[in-house]
Amino acid sequence: MHSEFAPALSLLAALTPNPRPAPPPLDFASAYLQATLMVSLLSVWVLVGLFYYLNRYTKREYFTIWTAAWLFYALWLTLSMTWEAPAPHGEGPPDVTSLAAMVKQSCVAISAAFLLWGTLRFLDIEVRQTLFGLFILFLVVWTFLIPHVTKEPLQIQLPVFILLGSGSIFAGVCFYRLRKKLPYVGAGMLALGFFLWGLYLGFYPVSQQHKELYATGYLVAAVLQLFIAVSMIVLVLEEVRYKHEKVLAEIAQVRSEKEALQAKVLTTEEEIRRMYDQVRLTEGAQKAYDELRRTQQLVVQQERLRALGQMASGVAHDINNALSPIAAYAELLTKTLSHMPDSANRYLRNIQNAAEDVAHIVGRMREFYRQRGDEEKLESVDVNHLVGEVIELTRPRWRDVSQRQGISINLACELDPHLADLVSDTSELREALINLVFNAVDALPQGGVITLATRMVAPPDGGTASQLQIEVRDNGIGMDERTRQRCLEPFFTTKAQRGTGLGLSMVYGVMQRHEGAIDIDSAPNRGTTVRLTFPCRGRVATAKPATSPAETARALKVLCIDDEPKIRDLLSDCLQAFNHTVIAGTSGQDGLDRFRAALDQHQPFDLVITDLGMPEIDGQRVAREIKAMAPGTPVVMMTGWGTMMNEDGEKNLHVEAVIGKPPKLDELNALILRLTAPKPPA
Repeated sequence: MHSEFAPALSLLAALTPNPRPAPPPLDFASAYLQATLMVSLLSVWVLVGLFYYLNRYTKREYFTIWTAAWLFYALWLTLSMTWEAPAPHGEGPPDVTSLAAMVKQSCVAISAAFLLWGTLRFLDIEVRQTLFGLFILFLVVWTFLIPHVTKEPLQIQLPVFILLGSGSIFAGVCFYRLRKKLPYVGAGMLALGFFLWGLYLGFYPVSQQHKELYATGYLVAAVLQLFIAVSMIVLVLEEVRYKHEKVLAEIAQVRSEKEALQAKVLTTEEEIRRMYDQVRLTEGAQKAYDELRRTQQLVVQQERLRALGQMASGVAHDINNALSPIAAYAELLTKTLSHMPDSANRYLRNIQNAAEDVAHIVGRMREFYRQRGDEEKLESVDVNHLVGEVIELTRPRWRDVSQRQGISINLACELDPHLADLVSDTSELREALINLVFNAVDALPQGGVITLATRMVAPPDGGTASQLQIEVRDNGIGMDERTRQRCLEPFFTTKAQRGTGLGLSMVYGVMQRHEGAIDIDSAPNRGTTVRLTFPCRGRVATAKPATSPAETARALKVLCIDDEPKIRDLLSDCLQAFNHTVIAGTSGQDGLDRFRAALDQHQPFDLVITDLGMPEIDGQRVAREIKAMAPGTPVVMMTGWGTMMNEDGEKNLHVEAVIGKPPKLDELNALILRLTAPKPPA
């Protein structure tokens, strides 16, 4: 059969031109090696920047360690691009016995060790730092000494990378155990990522022996490191969400306890009603029942207020500790960055105002009906300007949230341009108006209009002194008469689980302290109007104490003792802005040791700032022992309970001043300068 086609095949071969010689095969690994290294290096630097940001704003140790790990990994990639030792015979993978190879191997070994260390810190597995230091030292010494024992690349690299791969697999097992314990998807991702990373590290020396796998290994490393970093971020976000849900669960538990208390009160009222039914035949029994019921209402009201005061005492310290960095750093940015745009200044002022309002709320949670003391500071307030601030602060609630729910709420103003200034507490008044606006938003489930109005009105008794009136009205669902009569009671709410029943109670307390009146007009489906009427007083002189330039510029050596790292960093940053030298003590015992050491070195501190609530040695004992060692050293106690301690009359004979959190920078600096000012000669 082949013989039949032979002539045709001979003719076709004669007519076909000679083919060109085949080009040499393309070395694909070498062609994209540099591109792979560049992509991997850029991705690592993105990770370094991301983890540096997380470390800067969370102050968590494992972020610092992870940042160091990715920095050493970036150094390894950089050296792989710029400092590559040639192969012994001109081709194949680079020479692993050269100085460049040993330095690169040390970098990747240190990177893997830091990654394992940060993982253990995140999982709260206690490992001594010296142990990791010895482990890293062993890796570096092995890398530089083993080439003098053997020249075989596989024998040089394999033990170190098997050890590092085992550590990564161990980290993967730890994250897998965490995933079994808690519902973290990020933990499962990290378990997979570290397991694959361990396999890659164990296989890395083998891949170096094969030229076709050499560049591919870098691409695999880039993919794995991005997967591990993304998994870390997912895990951190899930941890934050888990803690947030835990806080919400605690709030729900407190709310259930409140409902149990209300049920107990209702049960008591039912028992009293049954007693009344038994003795209602006589007029005397009727009067006795009425008196008993009024007494019961007073007792229940006082019990509610007392319970709220106890709750405030318990949470005020933690809230003020968390609030202090927000308020103080916002004030510090305002003072130190003088060339910020107007929008940034406005944002910082809003942050400061909101933080001050929260601090005032915490300080007044247990004093709804307390009369204002003579020592409390008042100031002249431009009410129209304050109304504008309230509109800006509440805009996310009445506009953004409502629009997201498909509801249109408009806010209108009817402001008297000739309005007189009001002598008031700015934070209290702002807080009252914000509560009224929020209530108006809740009364507009289908949308509507909220109107804020200010005006001067004549006194009802025909007197000569005019009054200032602020009105907040809406065209919402309104209230029936029974709800209107009870709306000022603490814990009374018609919002079920969404309300606390404290908003209008706090507004009523504000009006009592301002000697004003609150009037509420409402009807079902006709909206609600709340009028706040204030007496007009004379303007308050606001004279600021004069401080000489020399006194302002005086630099002091200050010891700050607090068990909260955020508060220590805050005090250091703020006081250093006034050119003071700050030494931080992490506990009461650490602060006393530092104070004693400074005395022994004849370099005493000019002033000591200490927290009150600390484990083992509290602030009172710290102050007592410092006064025993150096009676002339001023001691300032700064605590989240500062305001409540002053109100309750608690005194400490060993401190010169007690200030609350969050502190105001100028006031704190003025207090320090006043306490350390040289005393005039007798």
